[in-house]
Amino acid sequence: MNKCTAMDRKLADMLLDPGAAPAKVTAHVAECDRCREELEDLRATMALLDTWESPEPSPYFMTRLNARLDEERQAQPAGWLERLRARLAYGPQMHVRPLAAMALTVMVLLGGGTYLGVTNWDQPAAAPGQAAVVNDLQLLDNNAQLLDQLEALSSNDNNQN
Repeated sequence: MNKCTAMDRKLADMLLDPGAAPAKVTAHVAECDRCREELEDLRATMALLDTWESPEPSPYFMTRLNARLDEERQAQPAGWLERLRARLAYGPQMHVRPLAAMALTVMVLLGGGTYLGVTNWDQPAAAPGQAAVVNDLQLLDNNAQLLDQLEALSSNDNNQN
């Protein structure tokens, strides 16, 4: 039974080209009643499909279709959304469709960019910059404190000697 499950996939290939089927598949189909019946059912279905002919459309089909499309173009839809949809679908302004597609693309790109800008928490917050004058004054203050400390050390060394 397990081999039959694997054979189901290969029966269609065997049906289309029996000579290309592996010997194991052919031997299994010859021994297994279930697989043989399945192959015969497939052959009967294919033979039935070969005899089927598609029906020819009525000679007035295109005329009636065009008349129906004209009726749909002429009919006034009820609401503004239906009128807009009908104008885009049936209207002669074929240049509106690419413009609508372009506008939709721009809106999606802007929305996606805005979403990424709002949700991008990985960026570190910008440190507030200090003015150059404030930085210079802080450096001078630190230098003055260092000079005072060095002078105090030097005066202590002179007093001890």
